[in-house]
Amino acid sequence: MGYQDASGRRLSYASYLHLSELLAAQDGLTKAHDELLFIVVHQVYELWFKVLIHELDAVREAIETEDLRAARHYLNRVKVIEALLVEQVGVLETMAPQDFLTFRSELAPASGFQSAQFREIEFMSGLKDAGYVKALNGDATDRTRLERRLKEPTLLDAYDALLRRRGVTVKDVYSQRDRHADLLDLSEALLDHDEGFRLWRIRHVEMVERQIGDKPGTGGSTGVRYLQSTLGKRFFPELWEVRSQL
Repeated sequence: MGYQDASGRRLSYASYLHLSELLAAQDGLTKAHDELLFIVVHQVYELWFKVLIHELDAVREAIETEDLRAARHYLNRVKVIEALLVEQVGVLETMAPQDFLTFRSELAPASGFQSAQFREIEFMSGLKDAGYVKALNGDATDRTRLERRLKEPTLLDAYDALLRRRGVTVKDVYSQRDRHADLLDLSEALLDHDEGFRLWRIRHVEMVERQIGDKPGTGGSTGVRYLQSTLGKRFFPELWEVRSQL
């Protein structure tokens, strides 16, 4: 596979995808067999997080400009990616707990808790918490990105502003479906994102408990107990509450 860029430069599959750099980025800390798997799975998570951030930015812009067809299209892609994230947890579960323990102690104090892109998705969707910025251990680039997200409108902000412009409430959207079909479709697509991310949280908790039981996290958290405490988080609580009002 070969092709040229706009300047006429000849490219190859490997050079276009920067494969030499990509495949050289899995250096582990031990000789444990399963450490390569652990690194690759988490790197892939971060790549998919990057795509989710790209898509969610496009969703917010589309809602702000009232291009709701485009917003639903991007949200459908988000839904599919989040389902893929859930499936990917099963790959980590092919590690026996004893095999993970052969290199886990070397990971401290690094922790998934410090994933800036994970927090960025939360902030963008409507769950802002300035306290998480402190967990980045002085990484100026990541801290700047999250501080910017703290100041920006969220998807929830964009959705609420759209309803105000239309002069309707969430209950109106659901109780008068024929009059607000485009808003209903958008609301359900946002709910898909909320549910998809929560399903990933649930699946991730189960995997962690299967691997380490109730041991503390490598970053100093309470491990599974901390993760379980996050399961009640909702990006769009009104979209859940309206079910009880119909």
